[in-house]
Amino acid sequence: MDRRKFIKTAGLAAGATLLSGIGLAEVTTEKTKSMKIVVLTGSPRLNGNTNHMASQFIKGAEEAGHDVYRFDCTRHKVAGCIGCNACGMNGDCFMQDDFSELRPHLLEADMVVFVTPMYYFGFSSQLKAVIDRFYAINGRIKGAAKQAAFIMAYADTDPKEAEPMVSHYKTLLNYLGWKDRGMVIAPGMWPAGAVQNTKYSRQAYKLGKSL
Repeated sequence: MDRRKFIKTAGLAAGATLLSGIGLAEVTTEKTKSMKIVVLTGSPRLNGNTNHMASQFIKGAEEAGHDVYRFDCTRHKVAGCIGCNACGMNGDCFMQDDFSELRPHLLEADMVVFVTPMYYFGFSSQLKAVIDRFYAINGRIKGAAKQAAFIMAYADTDPKEAEPMVSHYKTLLNYLGWKDRGMVIAPGMWPAGAVQNTKYSRQAYKLGKSL
């Protein structure tokens, strides 16, 4: 499918209008006060496409006056949640790993940005492990006045393949009660670095700058 057709057909099940990757209909134009933003990246490729878009988003957000903390999930040791419920959904996790480094930043954040490539039709396992550990702070982040954004890339160009990941993101926000500020969806990104000098790279920057 060519990208013009992708633009026309990428309105997903939740009703969002995606224009060539970025959810322009969902990006509010009003400027907010300086925010603390956590960017969670899920790609193990240092020069990967989503890592590049994350850097572009951060550049825009910092230029807009926001404080950004980047947590590269693949370069930290974060075990998956084992459902022991020792934390009671609002306490310390018994597993002592790098999530303890991220935890205070998540609690203080005004905004959380999820950045991931499509790995076998879903979020990367490294990012998913971090999201699963939200369970231990659920009582403090659910219903909090936080904002979020979603940045992803995938090799194919069929918008239907992106729907499950966008639905996952939207379901997560619906549960947490967080406000979506926009999405950048970059199809056709196979080799590392393919997204550089494309409209998707620029859209990631503009999304950060628009906050």
